[in-house]
Parts: sequence; C-alpha cells; structure tokens
Amino acid sequence: MNAHLSTTRIITAGLMVAAALALSGCGAGMLVGAGATAGVAVAQERSVGDAVDDAGIELQISEALLKDSEVLFRKVDVEALEGRVLLTGNVSVADDRVKVARIAWKVEGVKEVLNELQITNRGSIVDYLKDGKITTQLRYLMLRDREISDINFTVETVNGTVYLLGLAQNQAELDKLTNHARNINGVVKVISHVRLKNDPRRK
Repeated sequence: MNAHLSTTRIITAGLMVAAALALSGCGAGMLVGAGATAGVAVAQERSVGDAVDDAGIELQISEALLKDSEVLFRKVDVEALEGRVLLTGNVSVADDRVKVARIAWKVEGVKEVLNELQITNRGSIVDYLKDGKITTQLRYLMLRDREISDINFTVETVNGTVYLLGLAQNQAELDKLTNHARNINGVVKVISHVRLKNDPRRK
C-alpha cells in the first residue's frame, strides 16, 4: 500500500469510524480511539471499509459480553480482521468457551470465529506481566525488522502462547514474524491465523 497518504484521507477515515461507532451509542472516549484506529487503518493492507466493520464487530461483541457477564468481559480479548474474529484469554469452564463463541457468531458481519480461549484458572498478575513482556518484545522486533510491516499484525499472548492475526505480504514475511516470536524467552508456542495478502479467501 502507498505510504504517502493524504491527510484528507486519514481525517475522512477517522470520521467514518467515529460515525459508525456513534450509531452504536459508544462514548466520547471510544470515539477518540476510533478516530486513531482509522488513521492507522488507511496504512494497512485491509481497506478502510473493512477496518470500520471490524471496529464495529469488536465493539458489539464486547458490549454483548459485558451484558452477559462482567467476568467474561474482563477475561476475553476480541480482535477482528476482515470479519475474522480472534478470541483469546482464560475461562474457567468449557461452557464459557462455547458461550463466548456463540455470542461472537451472533454479531452481523462475522465470517469466522477463531476460538483460542484457554480453559484454565491461570491469569494472575504475574502471568499477565510475563505475557505483556513477550508481546512487547515481539512488537519491538517487528518494528526493527524492515522486512515486516508491523502495522498489519495483531499480537496477543496468553500463558506463553503467542497468537498472531493479520495479513502478510508474502510467506517470507510471515516466516520471519513467526521465527521472531518463537525465539523469545518464555514463549511456549506460536499459533498463527495470519493470511497472505493474495490469499483467495479474502475475496
């Protein structure tokens, strides 16, 4: 994607997301974040329209989780990319894992639910800090690597497992990203839900 994007396009994108979320009834703080998200979206491989839709999907799933259970809302992280929803976090029982997936599927625009929720009672502050450190280290490596367009990827770490969601320019970029993740101290395994830019399933 052309890196030399006009200010007008960025502002327009921000207004589009803000308007979409305003219709959903979100607060001013959420709208500010939405504008920033849209500014980033114009530099990504996914279209601004898809970014708007994904932001709406994430918001609706989060709202539904909060309405159903404040505990699940706190434990579950939701990321959406071109209608593909990645669920990560810890839940106590298998029924909760199924429930969260069902909630996600009810949201309009969801094409796929990648249910990576772990059934465990782990999730202490220590675990959270360890996972945060892994994510930060990987983000740093991605930023330093000129062959990786870090803006196209989402990174989540839960109990030492790194989950990747995004769009890679080619297999070489994806391989470099995966190798960076695997070589970080404390990483148990890497699960990739990344698709290549030219993947026909994106059509």
